[in-house]
Amino acid sequence: MQCMDFKGGIGTASRVIEAGFTVGVLVLTNFGDRENLRIDGVPVGAEISELMPEEHSEGSCICVIATDAPMLPHQVRRLAVRAGLGLARTGSTAHNGSGELMIAFSTANRIPLETRDGTLDVRALLDGSASDRPAAFSALFLATIEAVEEAVVNALFTATTTVGRGGNVLHALPIDRTLEILSRYGRSPL
Repeated sequence: MQCMDFKGGIGTASRVIEAGFTVGVLVLTNFGDRENLRIDGVPVGAEISELMPEEHSEGSCICVIATDAPMLPHQVRRLAVRAGLGLARTGSTAHNGSGELMIAFSTANRIPLETRDGTLDVRALLDGSASDRPAAFSALFLATIEAVEEAVVNALFTATTTVGRGGNVLHALPIDRTLEILSRYGRSPL
């Protein structure tokens, strides 16, 4: 897996919103162009021009979003599409040859195989906001975007340089150098 022309991999992250719901994300990072790589808004990829792979691959990215917020199918779909915004924050432009897949699910409702009368009561968040409190969707959307962005960065930070077929090398993100770049832009890694 090649992520922004560095070694990619699997990354995870999660967020808990004020309403008490959790969003968890698993991302397979296999996408992007080096010059577009951004970490916490910093153009890290533009600062690291060497350590390039012999071949560039557009690849594909898979994002799996899980939540315990009670949702209906159309609401879960709305959550899934927010993953693309998280990828964009890292510099993804979803190339023509790329195939991003975003799926989401909720663990809130347990669906039995049968019921006595063949019906089922399901809990779900209201699509609109109540007069005394806003809907949780905006917070869930932001949590998804942030968690996807962090999961991509986590995959980059935990990857190791790999030597493949024919001696081709896919370099890991140089962590010390990346931290120095982030520091120059006023970002603290801790």
